[in-house]
This record gives sequence, C-alpha cells and structure tokens, in this order.
Amino acid sequence: MDKTLITEGMYASYKKLLFSLAYRMMGSVMDAEDIVHEAYLSLQGTDPGQITNLKSYLCKIVTNRCIDRLRSAQKQREVYVGPWLPEPIVTEQSDSNDPYQAYVQHESLSTASLLLLQQLSWVERSVFLLREVLQYDYDEIADIVGKSSTNCRQIFHRAKRSIHTDHEHTTLPASPNHQMLVDKFVAALLSGDMSKLMTVLSLDATLYSDGGGKVTAARRPILGAERIAAFFEGLLRKLEPGFSYKLAFVGSEPGLVTYSNGATVSVFSFQIEQGKITAVYIVVNPDKLTLVH
Repeated sequence: MDKTLITEGMYASYKKLLFSLAYRMMGSVMDAEDIVHEAYLSLQGTDPGQITNLKSYLCKIVTNRCIDRLRSAQKQREVYVGPWLPEPIVTEQSDSNDPYQAYVQHESLSTASLLLLQQLSWVERSVFLLREVLQYDYDEIADIVGKSSTNCRQIFHRAKRSIHTDHEHTTLPASPNHQMLVDKFVAALLSGDMSKLMTVLSLDATLYSDGGGKVTAARRPILGAERIAAFFEGLLRKLEPGFSYKLAFVGSEPGLVTYSNGATVSVFSFQIEQGKITAVYIVVNPDKLTLVH
C-alpha cells in the first residue's frame, strides 16, 4: 500500500484527539488547526514502521509545537488590549456530524474551564491535559514532556489542586436548567427589561468583553449585576435594525451568537452556579470570529 495512504489513515485516527489537546493548550481554533497540520507534515517525513507508539509520538509533536507558539506569543498576550478570552467553538446541539463534537461531549470546554487552564504554566497545562483528558499514564507523559514520571505525577496533582480549588462547578456538564437560564437572559435582554435581567445574574457577577483592541469593548471586567445591567442598557440603545441572533452551544455550554446584517458580531458564553449566571463572556474580536457562522 502507498506510504502516503498509510500515513493519512494513521493521522486521521488521531486528528480529533490532537485538535482537542492543541485547542485546550492554545485557546485558539486557528492555532490548533495549524499545529495539527504541522504534526501531519512531520509524520509524512517519517517512516511509520519506526514509530513504536504513534499516539504518543503525535501528542509529543503537538505538545512541543504548542509550547513553542506560547513562548513566542507571550509578549503579545502581555500587551493584549482588554480581557483575553479563548476563541469560541460554536456548535449545534443536534449536529452529530460536527468534527469537534466527539471531544466537546467528552468533557466541558466552557470558557471558564479554558480560562482556568490558561492560569497554569505550559508544562502544568500539558501534564494536566495528557493525564486528565487523554488518560495517559505517567510514564507516557514523562516521555512526551521530557520529565520523570515522578515529577509528572507531582506536576499533575499541583495543577489539579490549582484548577479545582473553589472551581468545582466549572467541570460540571451543562444541564437543562442552564439552557433555561440562558433563555431567560436573552428574553430579558431583548425586551430591555433590566429588572428581569437582574433576576438571572448573581449580585457579584462579572462581565468580560474581548475586543482585542480591534473593536469597541469594555477594556476592564465589569463587576456586579447592576453595572452589567447598565452596560447592556447602553448597548441596547445602540442596537441597529440589522440585528439578529441564534442560540447555540459554545464549547459544551449554552450560549448565544449575534449578527448584524448577517455578519457575526459576537459570541456570548456563561458561567453558571447555583441557578444564577456568575460570569458573562463576550467575544467581539473579529479575529476570533472568522470561523463562527
């Protein structure tokens, strides 16, 4: 059989898994797709017969490429204008053929969860994802990240403590109540009824708006339900006739996509705890919306 066909078949078996790893590492769909493609190109130049564990081999390439990109992008992140939010993956609940649906259903990709991952160092993030999400044993992780298995075990437990301290709710899957709460949020917003909006927001809710300096957005988090309501009240006054929206899933959580004359304008996602919206995340940076339709 042609070597190229063998390589393509082997690569196709792990493409979704590799994207899952790269996206969680980078928080960027475009970067993740580029890195996965680079892994494929690297595989093309290698004799498959010389690779003893293809899955580990590809994950090692992807992990190293992610770390290289994160290092080179560190200064850009430090001078990023306003809050940084991950590039959203928008899916339809019934779209079982979506290429990302397999891992979306496997574990929450909520904005809150992705932001927690961003708080970890690159090595901690790699070890945590390889162990928690991809279920590697510590010897395999050690080979991928270039550290001892004992060290990887310690790094994993440290990262897990850091992520889950006071944030256990971020790992819970979306529930029908979450969808109902988002529906109420949208209804209150579109009706302009700020008193109803206040009933779905926790008093200490926070709003994050990521414009990246490309479009108008709040450059600092907006703290408190009253200030958030006032923010939306101001937005509603500026709403143009071509406005439309659709309910969708952002990662694995209920969310919202808005449009102006058919062009994507923003993606809303939410953090929900104890029946209230505790955080609203709005991506309006056009660079992060190119794949959202």
